[in-house]
Amino acid sequence: MTVKITIQDVLDAKERIRGTVLETPCQRSSQLAEYTGFDTWCKLEFLQRTGSFKERGASNALALLSDEQKRRGVIAASAGNHALALAYHGQRLGVDVKVVMPTFAPMIKISTCRSFDAEVILHGTSFGEAVQQAHEIGEAEGRQYVHGFDDPPIIAGQGTMGLEILEQVPDVDAVVIPIGGAGLIAGTALAIKSQRPEVKVIGVEPINACCYMDALNAGKPVKIAAKPTLADGLAVHTVGDNAFELARDLIDKVVTVTESEIALAILRLVEREKSVVEGSGAASLAACIAGKLPELEGKKVVLALCGGNIDPSILSRIIEVGLAADGRIIRFTARISDRPGGLAEFAKVIAKAGASIKDITHDRTFAGPDVSAVHVQCKIETSSHEHIERVYQSLREHKIPFRPVEIEAETLSAYH
Repeated sequence: MTVKITIQDVLDAKERIRGTVLETPCQRSSQLAEYTGFDTWCKLEFLQRTGSFKERGASNALALLSDEQKRRGVIAASAGNHALALAYHGQRLGVDVKVVMPTFAPMIKISTCRSFDAEVILHGTSFGEAVQQAHEIGEAEGRQYVHGFDDPPIIAGQGTMGLEILEQVPDVDAVVIPIGGAGLIAGTALAIKSQRPEVKVIGVEPINACCYMDALNAGKPVKIAAKPTLADGLAVHTVGDNAFELARDLIDKVVTVTESEIALAILRLVEREKSVVEGSGAASLAACIAGKLPELEGKKVVLALCGGNIDPSILSRIIEVGLAADGRIIRFTARISDRPGGLAEFAKVIAKAGASIKDITHDRTFAGPDVSAVHVQCKIETSSHEHIERVYQSLREHKIPFRPVEIEAETLSAYH
């Protein structure tokens, strides 16, 4: 049975967490507006102490615990951000925190969580397995289980972001919010629609983990087989019951984004906003720059950039995926002469097309029976998709056989 959550719960949560959670800036971005086509504002939730919006719900939920529950401690399952928020505010309030993370959780989130004195248990290759383990430990140790996106105090706490957006951008036309388990968008939509029902609330899911859209199609939360995604914080197997019941009548539209679109959004934020935002947080921008929301052209739109805990070990690789999606890096194999001067002639063709060779590798072993030829694997720096076509056309004009090799963001996401 679902629990009814009201706007009063959100208003009470705002007062309860006041001074414990940062009221993050919501600032205009003329840089991103060039790509989105609308008046773009960014709610910078990645500036929270633990790097995500999750602090709002965690602070509210822990403050509502009874003295006995605080003494026994709490437990949660999380891919990272909920665990971080719970650990940080648990340390602040003197509540013992234990978290179960799936084995694919980013190392930065694991190590930071431990730095807040929380006990971290790595278990399971899926979020569902981590949840099951957390429940078993909680029952055995008498700990209160704090659901990352479906506990009513969590949803009410997340809704305080919506209250802040209305205060900071009172004439906002639409708010775009990433969806994982739907706790953030449910609470935020409740806050916004209760005061400004005409404001559009739009959700964004990674195409590899679209549990909310599947729930809409089924009319109830359903379990999905989520694939690896750069938006690891959104990769849950089912939307929350309470969150779905609340959100389904408040959300105006939901769209999905691909892995390459997420990578490009991360790149845009690094280059244009000088901000490092994780895939989950960048999903809202991904939908906008991919042209998924044309009805917002010319409108005043707030993007929830809701997390910044990206794993540094793969950030450079994600940026390269973004560069590839933006037409600024290409990779191909070509067959060129292995005689003296062959490589120099090939380099001249590339240079004449205005491109730069970043990396090149010779493959003589599998180049075929013609010993006068060699295969080269090249990574070339270009300026746009149109520039790529000019490079390829130059290769054709000089009768150099080549084969493009695509960078698959879906493959990269498996390492996240």
